[in-house]
Amino acid sequence: MDGTRSPGRRTLLAGGLAAAAAALSGCAANSASFGRGPTSASPGARPATPGAAFARLMDGNKRWVSGDLQHPDRDPTRRQLVAQEQNPFGVVLSCIDSRVPPELLFDTGLGDLYVMRTGGQAVGPVVTGSVEYGPMTSGTPLVFVLGHQRCGAVKAAYTSLREDKPLPGNLQAIVRALRPAYERALKEGGTDPVETMARAQVQLTADDLRANADLAPLVRKGDLAVVGGYYSLDTGAVEILTQVPPGT
Repeated sequence: MDGTRSPGRRTLLAGGLAAAAAALSGCAANSASFGRGPTSASPGARPATPGAAFARLMDGNKRWVSGDLQHPDRDPTRRQLVAQEQNPFGVVLSCIDSRVPPELLFDTGLGDLYVMRTGGQAVGPVVTGSVEYGPMTSGTPLVFVLGHQRCGAVKAAYTSLREDKPLPGNLQAIVRALRPAYERALKEGGTDPVETMARAQVQLTADDLRANADLAPLVRKGDLAVVGGYYSLDTGAVEILTQVPPGT
């Protein structure tokens, strides 16, 4: 039957299907954007200083908390703009937790952040090298270490160390990386030692990166800041635990 159709009929059918698909696509796009803020908003030029980069992140977090989101840099135009070259204004080292996506809770988009995610912000040579990449190759002015409330990796490490029961497989590598935070938590005490340990991990990691042999010269020159923060799963707000960049 198909073989007996005339070329004109096939062309007409193809044109009708294409028109219908375009109409449906338009409806879907309108439906997807209904009731939401703009998805192509841009907060402005790339921040060039640690203070400006820090302010951009914290402004984004305020929008996340309030729900007044801009959804910046998340459209095809932005995708094409960064397809050949990137120039992120920040590096974020955060946990793997599915509830703590840095791009969302800082209301950023494509090409804005280098993001490393490990269990409990555990750091090793590869992770440290990944953090160094932006500041050392393209002048990224901010490194942000982000811990969070009710961290499962920290809780697992705390229990393993307290009970002297190693975790299976490579999970034990996370435990070893978090031992300094565990030891600090024991000294500091408190009603919730796991939360104390999670906060200690942020501070220790930020301190270590700030003193890193390759990053420290950039910090001293004022070209780079390393900041530690703590994300509340309950409120969505980021609390700053370490020194903020000058001028903010």
